[in-house]
Amino acid sequence: MTKTIKCISPIDGSVYAERPVLSGEEARTRVAAMRAAQKGWAARALSERIELVLKAAEKVGAMNDEIVPELAWQMGRPVRYGGEFSGFNQRARYMAEIAERALAPLEFEDSGDFKRYIAREPQGIVFVVAPWNYPFMTAINTIAPALIAGNVVMLKHASQTPLVGERLAEAFKFAGVPEDVFCNVFLDHETTSALIAERSFGFVNFTGSVKGGVEMERAAAGTFTGMGLELGGKDPGYVMEDADLDAAVETLIDAAMYNSGQCCCGIERIYVVESLYDAFVEKAIQIVSGYKLGNPLDEATTLGPMAQMRFADEVRAQTREAVAAGAKALIDPALFPQDEGAYLMPQILVDVDHSMRVMREESFGPVVGIMKVKNDAEAIELMNDSEYGLTASLWTADVARAEKIGRQIETGTVFLNRADYLDPALCWTGCKNTGRGGGLSEIGFHNLTRPKSYHLRKLN
Repeated sequence: MTKTIKCISPIDGSVYAERPVLSGEEARTRVAAMRAAQKGWAARALSERIELVLKAAEKVGAMNDEIVPELAWQMGRPVRYGGEFSGFNQRARYMAEIAERALAPLEFEDSGDFKRYIAREPQGIVFVVAPWNYPFMTAINTIAPALIAGNVVMLKHASQTPLVGERLAEAFKFAGVPEDVFCNVFLDHETTSALIAERSFGFVNFTGSVKGGVEMERAAAGTFTGMGLELGGKDPGYVMEDADLDAAVETLIDAAMYNSGQCCCGIERIYVVESLYDAFVEKAIQIVSGYKLGNPLDEATTLGPMAQMRFADEVRAQTREAVAAGAKALIDPALFPQDEGAYLMPQILVDVDHSMRVMREESFGPVVGIMKVKNDAEAIELMNDSEYGLTASLWTADVARAEKIGRQIETGTVFLNRADYLDPALCWTGCKNTGRGGGLSEIGFHNLTRPKSYHLRKLN
């Protein structure tokens, strides 16, 4: 019997899509064909590779009206937000703009005696394992620079969002990218691990859970395969006494609740200086109480279901445990009668502390704990009291103060007066259990290539 992957829609629990997975033999045949195609793709002019990638990106934009409801059915994001094309296109275009500079050789000498430089060589086959929560934007982070740099790409998308991989394959085929250069596949865990263990890929980029990252590293053990791991987060916000309070509340609460809290760099814990605490909490309650939970296909809906019921149940469990330990839930359940199954009401918790799971473990849902702090030192200690380190959001008018605090935070990105944003000019990276490596920016190109040194002695 052929194994399949199934997308169970969070809207109604129905099977929205089902696809057969490749057998091990079929997958290895694909890998061999891609390996054979890679040198020809790398031999094409950089300008040509850029042109084809951008043409594919444009095709994705042309399909957006169809993609948006597909995303709602697959992972629950409300259609009112219009999909991901803006960020998707921004990232693809930025990486195209910097490609020539980022991939240029580092030249040290071209004299009468020597020519010395470091070139950038493609890794070969780049294996992209993409997540469901931002299925287009997270995928393009690696796909665009990998292809531009001369690699070929095998994409394995999350089982929750299988149509995204098919849409991307359709776009690249339309653009004229050969199918052995960009290949969308459906694989089970066993075949995935086997391919990695067999050194099928030059580089693997995985976005997902810490558990999934551990499995990837375990599969690659002893192969020396390059790997980028973008894993969990428990991102903090810190509001100081001179912050723009309205902007801080609006931005941090949106960053905590958008996409039903299913954001890698979403805000999951907020620390507010004593003088602003009460006002911050009051404004936060007003914002969250105005949300509308419901069917994501309804234009009025601001919070759709979580991608799976078990994700919602985990957030409910964290919230119940916190309340039992003394936390206070401030959002009235009567405002959200739809709260059931995958449909999860938003919640704000106060009187929380770091003995509670909701302040330590990744929630990945529409709940946020807010704590009162006395000063920067206390806030820094609490922000660092986490096994994760993806982003931190600071709120103050004092840039120098923010930079000083930023140097003391164990995190990949420091935001000042903003949150939950991925700037393609900056390296997307993390520390601790958030993973390793870096995407986008010039560093993203460097991770998707390897250095090759040339020391050429001239004969006079």
